[in-house]
Amino acid sequence: MRISAIQMNQTSDKAANLDQARRLIEAALAADRPDLITLPETWTNLGGGREARAAAAEPLPEPGGTGGAAYEFLRGVAKGAGIHVHGGSIIEQGPEKFFNTTVVFDPSGTEIARYRKIHLFDITGPDGTGYRESALYGAGGELVTFAAQGVTFGCTICYDMRFPEQYLALRRKGAEVIFVPSNFTLMTGKDHWEVLLRARAIETQCWIVAAASWGAYEERGATRQVYGHSLIADPWGHVVAKASDGIGWTTARIDPAVTAKVRRDMPVLEHRRLA
Repeated sequence: MRISAIQMNQTSDKAANLDQARRLIEAALAADRPDLITLPETWTNLGGGREARAAAAEPLPEPGGTGGAAYEFLRGVAKGAGIHVHGGSIIEQGPEKFFNTTVVFDPSGTEIARYRKIHLFDITGPDGTGYRESALYGAGGELVTFAAQGVTFGCTICYDMRFPEQYLALRRKGAEVIFVPSNFTLMTGKDHWEVLLRARAIETQCWIVAAASWGAYEERGATRQVYGHSLIADPWGHVVAKASDGIGWTTARIDPAVTAKVRRDMPVLEHRRLA
């Protein structure tokens, strides 16, 4: 299975973000012919404050129903290209708060998974910038996996990567590949991004696929930066594909034989004693 991770520089303009995603996906499909495409976290919106997030938010439909512009775009890509599409995350309109939500479609355009981000980004960065995701978003509470082409995939989003117990739980649910769509800040990304993702790969003996947002965006009159460097790591922790600065994508082949060999030669799950 070939997977392409799309790297975007989205803004608060939802229509422009949809157009950027379309162009990048079309280019990746033409160049690399992936079986599955994944997008960054909240790829329909980055910045602009509460009003912009509200404008980008979509209520998600019941199974088989019709969704909003981003939801139907993802469904259309899956069906049109005959591939699986992991939709990074979009802003789900909830009854009281938003949710940071992943939706996944199979090649027929059928939704096969939906995951709400569990761990919310309420921190102060090294430069003193505060982030309070919980002010606008509710937290999910369920682990989510899905199957594609005989492989089991697990869903996480960005800040989840700092909680290894979630990744171990996904491994125990059968995950062989774990997605981490992200808007990772520049200040933390330069020190923590790759090392955390490689650690999650090594600990779980899973492939890690992390599509990220890159570059500058405006948030309530201030310019902020996200790190980018979308990457795919194998179950030994090697980075086998990585995007440079700028928008684009990176592609790698996911080989279940590699997963099986790593787990057979070092059966850490069977050796665990404390958790």
